[in-house]
Amino acid sequence: MTTTLLAGGSLLDADGRRDGWLLLDGDRIAAVGTDAPPTADVVLDVSGRTLTPGFIDLHGHGGGGAAFDNGADEIRAALAVHRQHGTTRSVISLVANPLETIVASLRAVAELAAADPTIVGSHLEGPFLAVARRGAHAQEYLVEPDPELIATLLDAAAGSLVQVTIAPELPGALAAIEQLVDAGVIVAVGHTEAGEHVTRAAFDAGARLLTHVFNAMPGIHHRDPGPIPSAFDDDRVALELVADGVHVHPSVVQMVFRAAPGRVALVTDAMAAAGGADGFYRLGSLNVTVQNGVAMLNGTSTIAGSTLTQDAALRTAVEVAGVDEDAAVRALTATPACVLGRDDEWGMLAAGFAADVVVLGSGWQVERVWAAGVEVGPSVASAGAA
Repeated sequence: MTTTLLAGGSLLDADGRRDGWLLLDGDRIAAVGTDAPPTADVVLDVSGRTLTPGFIDLHGHGGGGAAFDNGADEIRAALAVHRQHGTTRSVISLVANPLETIVASLRAVAELAAADPTIVGSHLEGPFLAVARRGAHAQEYLVEPDPELIATLLDAAAGSLVQVTIAPELPGALAAIEQLVDAGVIVAVGHTEAGEHVTRAAFDAGARLLTHVFNAMPGIHHRDPGPIPSAFDDDRVALELVADGVHVHPSVVQMVFRAAPGRVALVTDAMAAAGGADGFYRLGSLNVTVQNGVAMLNGTSTIAGSTLTQDAALRTAVEVAGVDEDAAVRALTATPACVLGRDDEWGMLAAGFAADVVVLGSGWQVERVWAAGVEVGPSVASAGAA
């Protein structure tokens, strides 16, 4: 098995920044050090560059003109775009659709995840959402959670259902949260009208995530705090955050990092236009127009996902919102790994962890990417073999 040494760079993960080297062996990091580097089959000089763990996206819908709801070929095409931008592990998010469509999508993701370790599994963002907070989900496909329906979805996913977003005020929602948690699924509160007490009940029932904080939920009111302060106040809960400068103002991005240190997970919520051009797209059964990189449901002011990639989220967090670099990188790596229960193998630059590595040049631009030990991202001549 070929070993690859990345030498001369600066390592940055949740433990902070330090100069050093990194040795990849197959799909694992074999060693990390600051002393004299070992020999290797391939030696790459990454002087002047920053190495981070591969980015983990808990919530995305597509990219490069392809949508995750449209079958295996489009999932692969979209993931190839995000790999170029540093995302090495992806959860495949699905919008509200007819039941037979959701079942087919879950089965497709299950097959892909069984063959590709960089595909974590599926996320059902619909159909258990509040109508008034549905965002870019078709109202006619929204339903209340039901034990038999959930059993059908779990069966279709064959163990690959990673996350489900639920509005906890829906009838049967708290029981559904318990059913899903018992099945090993991460439950997120989102697309909700829930107040503080219902949100806290959902967290007590086992929900451990807030879907794209501030979006598709009540804002913070001083007499009716709603779900956001409830999540800030609960150390068991992580908060998804879309840092594209559109979903959440940069000053609020900074506030979220201060209010929930170590519990922010930067996500793309990217739809098909991510990594692509402005124009007309589909998100599930809905028509979307992308103009100046902002996706909106046709004829409305409703945001329809994003055109974000994880490297752009890093740049927004650090350069625009002023988030500390190690906190921003943690939000792309160690925190989502912790949400997924994989923080013993993903999200850090340490021996024994997965060989998921991003090489960043000036301005936090992605130059090279390894996912599970395979180079998948853009290369530059100046990072060639020494």
